[in-house]
Amino acid sequence: AIFMVMWKGVRVGQARKKYGVEYPDMYSKDSNTFNCIQRAHQNTLENLPQFFFLLSMGGLSHPVLSACGGWVWIAGRVVYALGYSTGEPKKRVNGAFGYLGLLTLLGCSVHTAIQNI
Repeated sequence: AIFMVMWKGVRVGQARKKYGVEYPDMYSKDSNTFNCIQRAHQNTLENLPQFFFLLSMGGLSHPVLSACGGWVWIAGRVVYALGYSTGEPKKRVNGAFGYLGLLTLLGCSVHTAIQNI
């Protein structure tokens, strides 16, 4: 997950140069494509704490299933970013399958909690 986030960060840095968006501006007034690339990265950062928590808690009882769920979520986030980065926000939904991984992690985490009550 860390490497995926780093990859997205590098893409934002490259897009800053390509579209002329200087720091500290988070978004461009002129380039929707830059904004989509930035938003794909930012949205993943917003979801990362929940992912790490669910991966950790689910992994206590179901390490292999949680690892598989984590890989599905990561793959979904990559597809999400590639679609979103086209500048057409509708294409981000191609990565929605990643939520199957997140739901798997949620189920594993709930099971871990129930086992420890």
